[in-house]
Amino acid sequence: MEYSFITHPIPPVYDKDSRILILGSFPSVKSREAMFFYGHPRNRFWQVVASVFGEDVPMTVPDRKAFLLRNHIAAWDVIASCRIKGSSDASITDVTPNDLRPILETARIGRIYVNGKTAEKMFLRYTEPLIGEKCVCLPSTSPANAAWNIEKLVKAWERIREAL
Repeated sequence: MEYSFITHPIPPVYDKDSRILILGSFPSVKSREAMFFYGHPRNRFWQVVASVFGEDVPMTVPDRKAFLLRNHIAAWDVIASCRIKGSSDASITDVTPNDLRPILETARIGRIYVNGKTAEKMFLRYTEPLIGEKCVCLPSTSPANAAWNIEKLVKAWERIREAL
């Protein structure tokens, strides 16, 4: 598989009532195909956040968008464009960060969370210097993070409610 230069195709999800901002690194091939966040069927993001908020797992893009807004969650990714090989976070180079200011100027975000170590590394390198805000790193919901089962992920992710 070759490297491709890709511009992030998915717009952020947020409104004025968003209190939590969750950032991934960059959308996977499956997410880019679905045109929405965490589109790979084995990614546990939707299962985890649904459990945290005591709701059924949203299955469609409209249901997922409604779930995020209903629970005061804004979602996007740290990276606006990059060179990447498939969906491999480890292959990411030539990064341009997303501009989070429209979200931060519209919503009263109480806390910024990043989904996994790559998102944290990219946030610390590119985003924190621009916005002067810290992030809290949560364990990745990616299937590649096999060390964390669903129960451990839910327990760790329950802290996102602190910002409400």
